Amino acid sequence: MRKKSRYAENPKPSNNKFWLLSLRLLLLKCLVYFVAISLTLVLILRFLPVPTSAFMLYRHYQDLVEDQSFKSINYQWVSSKNISPNASSAVIASEDQLFYQHFGFDLNAIGIAINSYFNGGQRLRGASTISQQVAKNLFLTPAKSFIRKGIEVWFTLLIELLWSKERILSIYLNIAEFGDHLFGIEAASRYYFGTSAKNITRSQAALLAATLPNPLKLQAEHPSNYVLRRQNWILRQMQNQY
Repeated sequence: MRKKSRYAENPKPSNNKFWLLSLRLLLLKCLVYFVAISLTLVLILRFLPVPTSAFMLYRHYQDLVEDQSFKSINYQWVSSKNISPNASSAVIASEDQLFYQHFGFDLNAIGIAINSYFNGGQRLRGASTISQQVAKNLFLTPAKSFIRKGIEVWFTLLIELLWSKERILSIYLNIAEFGDHLFGIEAASRYYFGTSAKNITRSQAALLAATLPNPLKLQAEHPSNYVLRRQNWILRQMQNQY
């Protein structure tokens, strides 16, 4: 009887299996690189000033695509010691009153947003904490997808683990958009009030915070009645913090 060839008994892997294995190895390498790069970035920005943000770069991209022109960004980094406590108090009152209690995610607000959505709401809204806003504005573009949301969650966890709450708040105030191509509390304070972020008053800080949901529409320079009502509400919330 003729013996079977050992090659017949142990056939070579098919091309499909080979490409599947290669794809898995590639995805694993990409994941390792992503984790390493994101960890390095977050660790560096724990100590160094933020030179720009993904959202500022996105504004430049919008200029080039929509207007075929380049507009400069009004942005000036300042350390936390040069930011008035009024500014911190105002954005916490406005955006995230449980900032010092949660670990990056307001689970109660997320639950309310999900229930509202499934009960006929237009879209998921109102659940982003200051930490989440720092993660997406600093590292991501406004595009929406499940993958992007997952990356936002990853960066939120990283900054909560590796930064202090004070550092998160300082970076938030430095990179938040307060007007057309106007970023950061220092640039906004000088542009709207002719003063530094260190000397901003409670009323001025509350007015800037009142525009944060949509600073291109809710303008601090010519505040609408809605913005003024929101400013007064923020001032009351600031008073309750003490």
